Amino acid sequence: MSDPLRAWHGLAGTCVLLDGFHALKHALRFGAEVPVAVTADRAAALALADALAPDVRDTLDALLTEVGRAAYASLVPRPHPTEVAALAVRPAREAGLARLARTPRTAPVVVLDNPRNLGNAGAVIRLAAGFGATGVVTTGTLDPWHPAVVRGGAGLHFATAVERLAVGDLPAGPLYALDPEGEDIRGTKLPDGALLAFGSERSGLSPELRARADHLVALPMRPQVSSYNLATSVAMTLYHWSLGAPHAV
Repeated sequence: MSDPLRAWHGLAGTCVLLDGFHALKHALRFGAEVPVAVTADRAAALALADALAPDVRDTLDALLTEVGRAAYASLVPRPHPTEVAALAVRPAREAGLARLARTPRTAPVVVLDNPRNLGNAGAVIRLAAGFGATGVVTTGTLDPWHPAVVRGGAGLHFATAVERLAVGDLPAGPLYALDPEGEDIRGTKLPDGALLAFGSERSGLSPELRARADHLVALPMRPQVSSYNLATSVAMTLYHWSLGAPHAV
């Protein structure tokens, strides 16, 4: 590409920032359209591809343009240790909504009710992609495609459906909400078509989502321990679902 910096600045307002080698690697594996990718050290980036992602090495070789370190640093909120960044076309919202609405589902949808922490949201999307969840839906003001969320998700937004919806617009399906007052999850089989809802890190489930819930379930926790990290709670719940789903990833 003759002028990658000009291309970057022309696309930055409409594309998704892939911050780091691993985010770019995952996005490419799951079919992202990447119009521009830069690195401050092309040889090092391709060596990483040889070692960790030979399946996308040729694609990276064709995509990556080396720029100066100062130019690279000017394009990202904070430089990534791998010194790689790219812009990807965000999937159409209509396609994400159609994927979430399609039934019967073979894996649950994770619902984050008013999440606050960008890194936690990214970690949940990474988990959901790893378990093969149908998608991740957020309610509230947090943008699930914020650059910090995409960084936390290591580019795996492109491996699952990620959308923001109002509680009243959630996909169809039985809603299992995690709540300390719920029944022990170990006695519950979570169906593939379930919505698995998790409250915010500070205030828990909103009254609106709690009222929408079909079932309240609780994770096992010893007395005097107040809570788990959000991503840990999602991981435990998806693992519990996977134990009853032989086809799960």
